[in-house]
Amino acid sequence: MNPATAPRIRPNPRFRWLVPAALIFLSLVPIIAGAVRLGELSGGEIRPDNARFFDSPVPVLIHIPTVTLYLVLGAFQFVSPLRRGKRGRPSWHKVAGRILAPTGLLAALSGLWMAVFYDLPPLDGPLLLILRLVFGSAMVAFIVLGFIAVRRHNYVRHSEWMSRAYAIGIAQGTIVVVTIPWIVLVGPVTELTRALLIGASWVLSLAVAEYFIYRRAHGAEQKLRRSVQPV
Repeated sequence: MNPATAPRIRPNPRFRWLVPAALIFLSLVPIIAGAVRLGELSGGEIRPDNARFFDSPVPVLIHIPTVTLYLVLGAFQFVSPLRRGKRGRPSWHKVAGRILAPTGLLAALSGLWMAVFYDLPPLDGPLLLILRLVFGSAMVAFIVLGFIAVRRHNYVRHSEWMSRAYAIGIAQGTIVVVTIPWIVLVGPVTELTRALLIGASWVLSLAVAEYFIYRRAHGAEQKLRRSVQPV
């Protein structure tokens, strides 16, 4: 049978929602941690581990809500039916993207500000600071490149850059997946191992994003080949 005329198996629509569900589940840890931090700020309970937030609360008050919105709303950008508009109206994907780009920039820039100007908490050494600056700056760059790509109507590149930016943002949830096995099998983290584990979380998230970017590109290439193959 010719591949171009072979029947195509469509995925179960229910599976489309597994991706956003998994991403939101992965986001629960940073979202809950942020909610606890906001509760501490509103309660006025100053302790040695949170005094830096009371000394300069504006960045953290920007960072936590924007990260929460970015992670939750961004998870639904990977649902293909939401990318299509109806009757000349912009798609949900496009409307959400207009919110996500500035939200992601605010989350990344406020995170960079806190990394540079807040006192380092225990177990956060110079290496982790450098990693935060590298990946935080990369997230800003990816969002800007994604915005430039969509303005040029290069939607493939736009999707790739925004996927990479989201991967960096959601790595705060990946940290738990990487750190818990280490603590169980090896023991408590040190300043060095904490930095290496958090760095590995960013690398792992980006590696997963690159894998799916490759799969989409490979799938599109195969589809193009089938469309031009003679019957």
